[in-house]
Amino acid sequence: MSGEHLPFSGKVALVTGAAGNIGLATARRLALMGADLALLDLDHAKLEQARADLNGHDVRISIHTCDVTDNTQVSQVVDAVVRGMGQIDFLFNNAGYQGAFAPVQDYPEADFARVMQINVCGAFHVLRHVTAHMVTRGFGRIVNTASMAGVQGPPNMAAYGASKFAIIGLTEVAAKDLAPHGIRVNAISPAFMGPGFMWDRQVELQARAGSQYFSTDPTEVARQMIGSIPMRRYGSIDEIPGVVAFLLGEDSSYMTGVNLPISGGI
Repeated sequence: MSGEHLPFSGKVALVTGAAGNIGLATARRLALMGADLALLDLDHAKLEQARADLNGHDVRISIHTCDVTDNTQVSQVVDAVVRGMGQIDFLFNNAGYQGAFAPVQDYPEADFARVMQINVCGAFHVLRHVTAHMVTRGFGRIVNTASMAGVQGPPNMAAYGASKFAIIGLTEVAAKDLAPHGIRVNAISPAFMGPGFMWDRQVELQARAGSQYFSTDPTEVARQMIGSIPMRRYGSIDEIPGVVAFLLGEDSSYMTGVNLPISGGI
C-alpha cells in the first residue's frame, strides 16, 4: 500500500519509552499506518536498535536520548523534534518505571520519589512541552500510558499505583484544558502483560514481598494472577498498539479524557 493511502501518512508521532517493549511495538504499528516517528528513550544503545528494527518501514525516523525527569532536556528534545520533523501530531506518553515491591510501611522512600519523578513528573514534562507546540497548530492526539494499578490499587506497589492514579487524573484534567485547542487526550491501562521481563519481575517480587494476597512461591503467584483475570490469560504486548492507534485515529474522534483498560476483563 502506498504511503499516501495510509491513515497516518503525513503525521509525526513522538513516542517516549520507545526502546521498551510497549513503546517499540506501538512505534511499529504507527509506522505501518504511515506515521513518521520521533523515538525518545533514556537508553541510547537500545534506541539505535529500535531504529534498526523499524528501518524497513517507509517513514522518517529520528531518535533522541532523553531523561524525561529533566524538564530542560525534555524542552530541548521536543524543540529539536519540531525543527527536524516539522511538527508533532501524536504523542504516546509511555515512559515509565515499575519500582519496588513492598508493603507501604516498608516501602523505600528513595524509590517512591524515583517512581514519581519518572512516571508523573516525567509524563507531565513531556505533555507540557509537546502540547505547547500542538496548541499553536490547533491539533493534537495524545495517549498516556496509565495502568490497571491506577484503577484498582495493587498490594505492595504504593509508588507505582499512586503514580498511575495520577496519570489517569492528569489525563482527565489535560483533556478539559486542551479540548478548546483541538487536542484530544486519552489513556490506556494495561493489566498483566507477558511473557517477558516485566511479567517475571512482578511475579517474583510479589512472591518475595510476603502478603496475604499472594503466595511466596512465584509459580503459584503466576497462577493466582492469571486466576484473577476473567479471560484467564495475561495479555500480549501486541494487544496494546491497536488500542493506542485507535485513540490516536479518527475512529475515536469524539473521545477525550477516557481511560481504556486493556485487562482481560479485570
